[in-house]
Amino acid sequence: MIPHPHATTPDLSAYMRPPAQVMRLARMGSAHPTRLSFLRAVLRRMVAEGWRFDRPVWDMDAKGVGRAVYRAIGPDRTYSLVAFGHDLPDHMRSDRVIATAWDATFALFDGTPDAADLDRLAANVPLQEAGRVSSRELSLSRANRSVRLFQHVVDRLAQGQQPDAAEIDAVGYLMRTTAVYGSGKFGAADRTLIADRPELSGPFRAEMLSVWLTRAFTVDLVEHIAAIKGGDQAVRLDRNLRKRFGVGNSTGLGMAPFLVRHPVLLNNWMQAREHALARVRAQASATSQAIAGLQGALTQAHQNAATWHSDHPIQQAKLADLRQDLSHIAAALQHFPTGAQPWNQLWLWGETALSLEGQEALLAMMLEPHGALIDDLAETMSADEAARFTLDGSISVDAFRAAFTQYYAWALATDDTAPRDITRFWYVSEEKLEPRIGARFDEPGAALEQPLGIAQMAVAMAQDLGRWPGALPLATFLLAHPEHRLMARRVQQATPCPYAEIQDNLLAADMLPIDLLRCKLAFFGASHFDPRSDKWVRISLYKGEVFPDDLTPASDNEQ
Repeated sequence: MIPHPHATTPDLSAYMRPPAQVMRLARMGSAHPTRLSFLRAVLRRMVAEGWRFDRPVWDMDAKGVGRAVYRAIGPDRTYSLVAFGHDLPDHMRSDRVIATAWDATFALFDGTPDAADLDRLAANVPLQEAGRVSSRELSLSRANRSVRLFQHVVDRLAQGQQPDAAEIDAVGYLMRTTAVYGSGKFGAADRTLIADRPELSGPFRAEMLSVWLTRAFTVDLVEHIAAIKGGDQAVRLDRNLRKRFGVGNSTGLGMAPFLVRHPVLLNNWMQAREHALARVRAQASATSQAIAGLQGALTQAHQNAATWHSDHPIQQAKLADLRQDLSHIAAALQHFPTGAQPWNQLWLWGETALSLEGQEALLAMMLEPHGALIDDLAETMSADEAARFTLDGSISVDAFRAAFTQYYAWALATDDTAPRDITRFWYVSEEKLEPRIGARFDEPGAALEQPLGIAQMAVAMAQDLGRWPGALPLATFLLAHPEHRLMARRVQQATPCPYAEIQDNLLAADMLPIDLLRCKLAFFGASHFDPRSDKWVRISLYKGEVFPDDLTPASDNEQ
């Protein structure tokens, strides 16, 4: 188990950023990955517990068609990525979630699959949504090649040369996933079946393990194809160069409502990060090792910003802010603060001197050298949402109203009649059963609207609640107004969770869904956010991180 060194923690309230500052879309859409991100937590646990990795099956032809199995062997359990390579014509390669064919498809298997398991998976996994998997599978995913970079790497390795670093940095991945499904989709294991396993108890750890093993597969595949093409002159990727490769991902609106629908989980993510920042700020002094670690994190941030490109005007402006802010931070660190609480001094300077993009980058850099102080917080980011689902109807309307009006003051200021405040509506696509967004006054479908306009729901409930006798129990009000049960439940879930609600209007004309996407993906550990519109984004996962054979002694990794 990862230790929890802070069983007793001093009062950090003076250093915690308030929800009104943190839970705004503009700031959430400037989030950066930190050492608390889910993929970092997965890697730390595997290193701490001495996990081993191997590849017991590799049956791939010269085109990369076939099957492979990658095993992650922990102290108590083994997990296997089962990968299938396909011969996909170029015209069928698509980032759209509605695609029906891919270059590779994957399932994360609970244990070690036998021949019958592999045959069963071969009949279903390549079909993705059209197939079915079992509770032995923890995730289902698919990926497409980045054709230009994939072929460039194959050609160079086949000729005995290393690929061009600039070409790698321009793309950043050999394959990009278009979906990684878990938590019971298409027959896979429900979250409740694995939530009590320490290695998977944190959010999305099974999915992050799957993506990490997928990254190893993509590198093995280019080396395999190059070896067949080049024969004796072919070479393998330089071990330092290969760290520049991540796994790409294309993510759209299907992910955006998640943060709204899971308020307790969102609170736990945000609260862990804010608690970590507060612990760092509250330190009385700064060690030379921590200052050196901060400088190293700044160097990495500069390198990341230099290779981070986007054609989208919103992201281009953010990148300009980030690069300028990194220069400001570098100048400030030439004279690290002295005196009491130097980390707090640095943070307070950043809040006044930096853009939102720069502030959130500084947060990530300040956390980086403080693993011993904050890493235990990664184990607090899951949530038992069922435990807070039941409504307490016995409290009085007055008591409920007091908590409601205090916690949702930001929402009650919304004008639910102004067209600009209700321009958008969320609905579920009949074709893919995934969330989409429409223009209320220009498109049909508002009758199928999903309850994601929390500000409008709060206003509507407040109007009815204001006319209700305060001494009566809340249950009486909800019997008369059952349309407010969902909002009443959110109030009772959210009031003990300060970071549970996004304090912005999710139906407003100027709302950007990519802000929701970036916030969630930063918690995953994603980098190089590249919006393709205000509704979908490309990212990279695990760029710069270790590979399985970096963690496994050579004698245990013969393939």
